[in-house]
Amino acid sequence: MLASKIKTLAQLRAIRARLQRQGKRVVFTNGCFDLLHYGHVQYLEKARARGDALIVAINSDASVRRLKGPARPVVTQRFRARVLAALEAVDFVVIFSEATPFKVIQALTPDVLVKGGDWKKKDIVGSDVVEAAGGKVFSIPFAAGFSTSGLIKKIAHAR
Repeated sequence: MLASKIKTLAQLRAIRARLQRQGKRVVFTNGCFDLLHYGHVQYLEKARARGDALIVAINSDASVRRLKGPARPVVTQRFRARVLAALEAVDFVVIFSEATPFKVIQALTPDVLVKGGDWKKKDIVGSDVVEAAGGKVFSIPFAAGFSTSGLIKKIAHAR
């Protein structure tokens, strides 16, 4: 069942078209989602509340290494996707290998685009595509005190 939530971009395009015909609002977000924690879960629940279906695009392992360095990701893309798929708030997961999810956003044109509070609305990748199609873009504040980098540091110091 969980694997059925993990889709290719081509599969998601067909799903997006079906949801659009049904009048459903599709929400999109993306990230590495390495070492899933409370802050991630809260963020995803808030994102999902903005529509009828939530698509989460995750960076591939190679993409995470380019962004975060050779020690990351801690959890491989296969397992990160499965963990996200297990969350009630997440309807679909797709993996992308580019530095940004622009191609995915362009292909899906979600009704709502969401990023974390460290992003200014004008700097959110794909915001121009979504707004040009009449969609909305939101920056959702992070849960204070929760970050993957902070969690990794805490684990390293606990040794």
